[in-house]
Amino acid sequence: MNSSPKPELSQFALDVLEGLSERPKHLSSKYFYDDEGSRLFQEIMNLPEYYLTGCELEIFEKQADEIFSAFANCNNAFDLIELGAGDGSKTAVLISHFLKRNADITYSPIDISQEALEALAAKFNAEFPSLRMEPRQGDYFHILKSIKNGGGRRKVLLFLGSNIGNFTRGQSIEFFRDLRRVMNPHDLLLIGFDLQKDPHVIVRAYDDKHGVTAGFNLNLLERINRELGANFDIRKWTHYAVYRPVECAARSFLISREKQTVRIDALNHSFDFSQWEAVFMEISQKYNLPMIEGLAAESGFEIKQNFFDSRRYYCDSLWQLGQNRPR
Repeated sequence: MNSSPKPELSQFALDVLEGLSERPKHLSSKYFYDDEGSRLFQEIMNLPEYYLTGCELEIFEKQADEIFSAFANCNNAFDLIELGAGDGSKTAVLISHFLKRNADITYSPIDISQEALEALAAKFNAEFPSLRMEPRQGDYFHILKSIKNGGGRRKVLLFLGSNIGNFTRGQSIEFFRDLRRVMNPHDLLLIGFDLQKDPHVIVRAYDDKHGVTAGFNLNLLERINRELGANFDIRKWTHYAVYRPVECAARSFLISREKQTVRIDALNHSFDFSQWEAVFMEISQKYNLPMIEGLAAESGFEIKQNFFDSRRYYCDSLWQLGQNRPR
């Protein structure tokens, strides 16, 4: 028999309780990125099937001059703030170019993983000894609100890797509106969008033959085991990814291989899973230009400039605050 959850649960625990209590069951992809999840995602970004990294890297390598011109104000001074920085490998391309242009920049990576931030800081301090760095660990909006009016310099926010694709349309608009509230009129926002393309190319990116993406998804069950005292047996689960071209979205699931019951001590609760029951893990939305334009308009932004890779697989869209409030 299940008892009431223990008091003073973490937000992680509360979200797991909610997700596994609903039908169909689901878990939030925002919890993928603990230290082990962040490490696994670095592996994913190096996979040949995961084209997104290469496309965005190509944009930065080949269009760094144009990007710098779009970022810079009259004195070439701005603060570069990256949301969910990871290992910063793509951003390093831009920073290298900006420093060669004698830009007066400060780089502030924001990440939930302290381990990832420490590794990034060590890497960048060695590679760019003259770069001013201010790594910040924690929630995006709390940190951005605290530095909103600092110094009056332009802030350029980076949200790369098509991480926005993990949000529903409603969540995306809410996210962008929240960002707008902590931005000043001259600040900019650069967002990576994965564009619609051959569905076969897309589905391979989320179900690689090496099983790294499967391990990334399964790590969330391991995290629940580690942090919430659960007894998920990873061998009883399998990863499944599918692309739905009508919705223009890839979806990832974990499938229970057998009928089983899982206990989560922190919740003082057990959950039953039937054989082949699916737990929804993640959506990865793919976009076209009208979709991007609609998101900007409804969030109170205007598109300043779009940057595409040579195959037009990917778009880095640079936004500025619109004249009108969000509609």
